Amino acid sequence: MALRGVWHLRKLVVSYSDWGGSSRGIRAFMDSRIPSFKEANPHLELETELIRGQHPHLKAFCKNNNERVVCVRNMTPEEVLLHATRLRNALGRKVVKLKTRHVTKHLSVQQRIICSSRTQNLPKTHS
Repeated sequence: MALRGVWHLRKLVVSYSDWGGSSRGIRAFMDSRIPSFKEANPHLELETELIRGQHPHLKAFCKNNNERVVCVRNMTPEEVLLHATRLRNALGRKVVKLKTRHVTKHLSVQQRIICSSRTQNLPKTHS
């Protein structure tokens, strides 16, 4: 993704095996989809790497020196293209777990005391 007109993905390395069956989809991706992907993304340095005996993966290098690795074993060329596009659109920031409140079904003792004191101090209405 371009933030303020600057693409954060600097380099994408496509690692595959020319022998293994789990690299079948990425080999088809390299034959059919990589030329159009290169033309659509001229700012991106695209590199291929032959690794035998390992599962294929995409490795993304960002401008802020972060890197992400996505395993693409046994995926179709369309799925590999989807992962490559997602890596291109990423901002390169570290993944941070969002802190959420702990929600329970039952009130704690302190919450029960607060709730009961609020309901006891309500003004009485006469009807």
